[in-house]
Amino acid sequence: MHCLCLAYVADHVRPRRRAAAFALLSGVSAAGFVSGTLTARFLATSSTFQVAAAVATAAALYLRAFLPDSGGVSCSDDDQACDPLLQASSSSASSSDEELSPRLPPHKAGLPSLSDMLTLLTGSLAMSGAATITFFYSLGEHGLQTALLYYLKAQFGYSKDEFANLLLIVGAAGMLSQLTVMPILAPILGEEILLIVGLLGGCTHVFLYGIAWSYWVPYLSAAFVILSAFVHPSIRTNVSKNVASNEQGIAQGCISGISSFGGILGPLIFTPLTAWVLSETGPFNFKGFSVLCAGICTVIAFIISLRMRGAQSSACKKSIVQQEQA
Repeated sequence: MHCLCLAYVADHVRPRRRAAAFALLSGVSAAGFVSGTLTARFLATSSTFQVAAAVATAAALYLRAFLPDSGGVSCSDDDQACDPLLQASSSSASSSDEELSPRLPPHKAGLPSLSDMLTLLTGSLAMSGAATITFFYSLGEHGLQTALLYYLKAQFGYSKDEFANLLLIVGAAGMLSQLTVMPILAPILGEEILLIVGLLGGCTHVFLYGIAWSYWVPYLSAAFVILSAFVHPSIRTNVSKNVASNEQGIAQGCISGISSFGGILGPLIFTPLTAWVLSETGPFNFKGFSVLCAGICTVIAFIISLRMRGAQSSACKKSIVQQEQA
């Protein structure tokens, strides 16, 4: 469902403003997570599912009543009728983001096949890089989520309530970052720089967990979510700018599928690894080893983002030179 929301936003927001729009969408989603977690504390277990179903029904009714179908028509930078979500930027440039980005051929009618999706993901450097970064970052992210509770309990004696409080801090930091910080920085820095900054913050976030030397260090680590919250909206923006208007849903769905695949592999890999490290027969007395392994996945994603940034800059320079010579 999230990928469809991203495709809908892409149809109604100019490419230059999509990073800020995707950040707002992710921030609202994070706000829902924080609100739901807080609400669940005051509800009986049997009532939690009923309230969740009622809220989901209300969302479906709102969707049907107030959101018109975009019809697959995407906004361009020159379309003055777009951007109902954000104010238009006053800056002007000689070429739009869509002109500098490699475009994929239009998708044929009918249901996409697996080969169509592979062609979509490998059709440009930006798409293949975004897919690879998504996989490794999701693998590390879900690996951290798998190992963190057991690690904090073994290392510092964290209870479930303390772990829930830590998750609330993480969710609140991500929400504030995506709702306030990223919409301001996105038009200035661009999604490529924000992706690199976010991955660097994600690496710091995970490694501080792994080498935590005191009870309060995990709370310090949670503060770096303010930076790591840039990652997913930046990836989605990069993907959105590199596909045609009728491929927004397919592309975002492919990225969501890759993220889910990393989410499946994460517990399968890090659950036995964490159990092995924390057991009495562990190979060494370093309880944060599995958390650091999750951090290595984030480092790989960070390195790929640096290489992708350099390759895209070179490609853009060549394109500009060719246009000037023509």
